[in-house]
Amino acid sequence: MLVLRGGTLIDGTGRAPVRDATIVIEDGRIDTVTAGAAATWPPSAEVIDVTGMTVLPGLIDCHDHLAFHGYELASRWELNEPGSTRHLRTARVIERTLGMGYTAIRDAGGLDAGFAAAIDEGLLRGPRLLSAIAIISPIGGIGDRISPSGHECLVPADPTLPRGVANGAEDVRRVVRVMIRAGAAVIKCATTGGASSRAGHGPKDPAFDADEMRALVDEAHAQGRKVMCHALGGTGLRLALEAGVDSIEHGCYLDEDPELIPMMAERRTFFVPTLTVYTYHSESKAAHVRERSRALREHHVASIQRALAAGVRIVAGTDAGGHGHPPNAAELEHLVAAGLTPMQALQAATSVAAECLGLERQLGTIEKAKRADLVVVAGDPLADVRILQAEDRIRLVVKDGAVAVRR
Repeated sequence: MLVLRGGTLIDGTGRAPVRDATIVIEDGRIDTVTAGAAATWPPSAEVIDVTGMTVLPGLIDCHDHLAFHGYELASRWELNEPGSTRHLRTARVIERTLGMGYTAIRDAGGLDAGFAAAIDEGLLRGPRLLSAIAIISPIGGIGDRISPSGHECLVPADPTLPRGVANGAEDVRRVVRVMIRAGAAVIKCATTGGASSRAGHGPKDPAFDADEMRALVDEAHAQGRKVMCHALGGTGLRLALEAGVDSIEHGCYLDEDPELIPMMAERRTFFVPTLTVYTYHSESKAAHVRERSRALREHHVASIQRALAAGVRIVAGTDAGGHGHPPNAAELEHLVAAGLTPMQALQAATSVAAECLGLERQLGTIEKAKRADLVVVAGDPLADVRILQAEDRIRLVVKDGAVAVRR
């Protein structure tokens, strides 16, 4: 049994903080949550005094790329170092992510299922991992490995990461099944280009047609997988929503079509803006990436504000990886700057994020019977959400009721 006592509790539900809270944890789950001295526990319990600190649910990033370590071609094609070195580099990122209070990560492509297995077996310390394995797109889409000249990559691909290119409805169904066979916990697809995609395939340029997207969503849902869709704007963004994807990743130009945000609110589609990656891209050395990122900024913020006003559930995700692995909690700072309150930003990385993953009965709030994933931070993130980016402020990380990190 583990007991955390004396801290200020922000439980993830949006309720006001509770001072002098006591959380009793047993068998990996929250047993009781009380204020003051009302709780009891046996003498054998491990008691940790967290007076003066804040207790939060374990944080969740719903769009990461833990196995990406650079945008340059040699890195993307896995030519710059042996696979073993790359995997160890990824393992280090995973461990560091847990150490920053993130107890669950949805990886949006590039991470094979072996890392989740290694964590489950105790070979590696890390968050709960839900990996998409690889991005599904048509020829020329963001999941197609091509050189700047337009030629296919001839370097043998990692066999643990199946090729995500699919053309035609039947081929789309096949590739969804291949991803699930490879261990995909979620299906990631793309219906538009992006800020960092090749010149000529930008944020409003479409990928996939209606039949292909219906097939993708139907097959994923039939096999119990949610669909996260990279979609920035234009016809591809509308197509993704009409096909019934579970979350829109990026959604930078939602503000341009007045029907889309009400559609998301009605269908309870999650919105994962990933502001962190566009902050990076706005200073890219590649002119077309830099220009795209700066051009979408005003639309992106307007989209977030309109979605928030309409009741769309906004979720924290960094889209980190290619631009290094900055603190995942940087996204919370960007969300607050875009118009969320600090409490809403915290919920975007806890309770709302857990709903996005389909794990709201297990994670996301500190309530009786939930899995005991918690983080203890020195300071008040409601006063300054940026403290969650400081390693020395993350004093305790608990995952499944066991202390994972203690500073």
